[in-house]
Amino acid sequence: MADPIYDRKDQLNQIEDGLLDGESIIAVYDAIGVSTGFLGITTKRVIIMDKSFVGKKIALTSIPYARISSVSVVSNRSFAGQYFSSGTIAIHVGTQLYEVEFRGDKKTHHAHQAIMHYISL
Repeated sequence: MADPIYDRKDQLNQIEDGLLDGESIIAVYDAIGVSTGFLGITTKRVIIMDKSFVGKKIALTSIPYARISSVSVVSNRSFAGQYFSSGTIAIHVGTQLYEVEFRGDKKTHHAHQAIMHYISL
């Protein structure tokens, strides 16, 4: 498998520390916005760091691909239009919706494609 894509080494290290047997990292993307630290994509699950808890607590949430019902790309431009500076992935897990915003469209589209690949297996 190819080396993982990542924005920040410390975020990659956090994902590496919690890998399951036989699991590989595909990408770890730094998120923008107040509540999310990063989105990790592995061969077995999606991992979201959520910083929105009271008292400066954080949560590292693992979402197995089998639990994801859909994934959406939400952007600040039309798909037929020009370049956009940020994009959001929306991951639906039951009644829960996780949204992670990235800088640039390439990360957003790569995350969407990678997640779609694993939820369609």
